[in-house]
Amino acid sequence: MRTTLAMFPLEMVVFPHERLALHIFEERYQQLINDCEEKEITFGIPAYINRKLAYGTEVRLEKIEKKYATGASDVICRGLRVFSIVNFQPTLNDRLYAGADVIFRENHKDGSIRQKEHFINLVQRLYNVLEVDFPEIPYEEITSFSFAHKLGLSLKQELLVLKMMRESDRYVYLIDHLTVTIPIIEEINRTRQLIELNGHFKNFNPLDFTDYTLGEID
Repeated sequence: MRTTLAMFPLEMVVFPHERLALHIFEERYQQLINDCEEKEITFGIPAYINRKLAYGTEVRLEKIEKKYATGASDVICRGLRVFSIVNFQPTLNDRLYAGADVIFRENHKDGSIRQKEHFINLVQRLYNVLEVDFPEIPYEEITSFSFAHKLGLSLKQELLVLKMMRESDRYVYLIDHLTVTIPIIEEINRTRQLIELNGHFKNFNPLDFTDYTLGEID
């Protein structure tokens, strides 16, 4: 089923349930935020990658944090549903902002408890390696989208995750990514520690060792 959404293209990927802070300064998007506030409409943020638009996330305005005399504002939005674009319109009817006919994609919540726990354990391990505090998120609220911006994914990889319509597939992809990424970071940390330890050798004087013999090590 098609529906029409106002569009706010950005060079980023927005995930469902994500809390997003935006600074609105262009006139067309000031108009969009006013319409969201007055008419309670939602809008779409399609990922603008390589000058292309295809997928994005519907978002809802949750709060206007601050309004400026210029008409600009700081707002908080919340990600809702993933959509694919059928037809993009540079302006939506008589509005300044763009619009698009979209189809909402069904999200299959088929991830297993085992996948979820494995995923969480890997994320915790990554945060430990990076010496970053693990965020306090209730277990039941954690999904494959919860840490997607903080796993070292490229923009294209984030878009790939967004396009996956099964939670189980997203877990498989992210678990594979973390399984490869974490050992690399651990090795980098180990190398860094060795370099730091090697600093102790700056005071090494070979003349201090006067009693030694030459030969192969057994």
